[in-house]
Amino acid sequence: MKHSNDDSYRQQGQIQVASSASRQGGDSIVSVVEKKINHIAVKTGFDNEKYLQEQTKAILERVNQFDNKLYLEFGGKLLFDYHAARVLPGFDPNVKMRLLQKIKDHIDVILCIYAGDIERKKVRADFGITYDSDALKTIDDFKEWGIDVTAVVITRYANQLSAKAFKNKLERRGIRVYTHKFTRGYPTDVDMIVSDEGYGDNEPIKTKHPIVVVTGPGPGSGKLATCLCHLYHEYKNGNAAGYAKFETFPIWNLPLKHKVNVAYEAATVDLKDVNCIDHHHLEAYGEKTVNYNRDIEAFPLLKRIVERITGGESFYKSPTDMGVNRTGFGIVDDEAVQEAAHQEIIRRYFRCACEYAMGFVEREILERSELIMKNACAQVEDRAVVLPAREAARKAQETGKGNEGIYCGAAIELRDGTIVTGENSPFMHAASSLVINATKHLAGLPKKLHLLPQNITDSIRHLKKEVLNGRMISLDLEETLITLSISAISNPAAQMAVEHLKELRGCEVHITHIPTTGDEAGLRKLGVNLTSDPDFSSKNLFIS
Repeated sequence: MKHSNDDSYRQQGQIQVASSASRQGGDSIVSVVEKKINHIAVKTGFDNEKYLQEQTKAILERVNQFDNKLYLEFGGKLLFDYHAARVLPGFDPNVKMRLLQKIKDHIDVILCIYAGDIERKKVRADFGITYDSDALKTIDDFKEWGIDVTAVVITRYANQLSAKAFKNKLERRGIRVYTHKFTRGYPTDVDMIVSDEGYGDNEPIKTKHPIVVVTGPGPGSGKLATCLCHLYHEYKNGNAAGYAKFETFPIWNLPLKHKVNVAYEAATVDLKDVNCIDHHHLEAYGEKTVNYNRDIEAFPLLKRIVERITGGESFYKSPTDMGVNRTGFGIVDDEAVQEAAHQEIIRRYFRCACEYAMGFVEREILERSELIMKNACAQVEDRAVVLPAREAARKAQETGKGNEGIYCGAAIELRDGTIVTGENSPFMHAASSLVINATKHLAGLPKKLHLLPQNITDSIRHLKKEVLNGRMISLDLEETLITLSISAISNPAAQMAVEHLKELRGCEVHITHIPTTGDEAGLRKLGVNLTSDPDFSSKNLFIS
């Protein structure tokens, strides 16, 4: 199979590997990056087994404080908690699910989803799917872990069309669905809230186990209201049940300005969460602990509601009291988690900047994200892949090898600290070039070896341009991965490259443009930690 030199370039981009030879000419971008990598080599900072022991013990002790019934609100991500995995190196994203699996014979699971989120098609960013789709996925994921979801609650339901269709879909698949209306009197009229016209107006869910796990796809799903509603019904029936909260961040026994806690602020910048000293806890016990503003501000109201439900004193004197959170006790290397959190703060800034460019957030949110990064003494250049990606884009511009006047670069930091780059061309996107180059490097293949058969790529380009009348005919990453897998049938080198794709999981990637849908989907499937500059990859307003 023949390829011209131009074809060779279009497929290869460049592989940049810092070596002693490259350092002899002075500190190139890549050599400087390698020095940083050697300094911040990824270390395990979190002990999952220690955490599991601590957390299981805390939950069981809390159950025993009540009449063998505890409504346990799970804040944050119960499954696939990639934020925690990024800021706590060694943290298993599904460790909380492992915990529930250990006590699965003692739990019921209620899944809450806010009707407004269904209506607005709110998206869970790490999966790129809507909240209602995430709820379906969560039910399937629980089942794979051997745990059935007892029921789904659509909260603040007011016969919204999308929410009604979602309810019908679930019920026709055999899932129990309840609808809870907005609580009358909330938040000012406690007498109305704690009455048959308030919490009592919502049908309680029948559960049979001592621990009722209440979870949802994201913040604002109505988990707390669901817990309090059931607490009302329990006490009305003479059962002295309890409530507790399981939320990973902020970590209450780390300092206020610890970077793991700052990374939580960066992750919730759109919610305007601010970490604070829990003054309720300080006043009650003389101990400084960390919580976030919404919980601290809401606690006096929550305390009054609980006291009205129980007819006595509140279970708790502070928001920190409510928690059964033992994450801090699983940290075994503070330096490692501080550095990991430093990197997460930068990643969150890039994400916010891109969301601002796409019109999803206001300028105020971006400015707050910038301020968080500045206060953490972080800058974008601290992310090892940023400057190499921008250098790759600059070289593409110098050589004129971009696409339609757009010059994009991409860089990945492999597990051994090697930086590999790629750039766009009329043939493929920068992300596609990057992944091809990275797998070649990992497989020990020559840079000039062609992995994608020209007859297949020409056929794809013909389909996109001549048959489907597409304007963008260069291969995005999803198309490139499909082409690579087809090539692997007859090309052993391509098969070697395919086998090394799994080694990209967890690697850091930066692109100098907001990725297209095909690039973003491909990178998400590969499991890389992606950031991008807030620039668009085309001058066209509509792509596809």
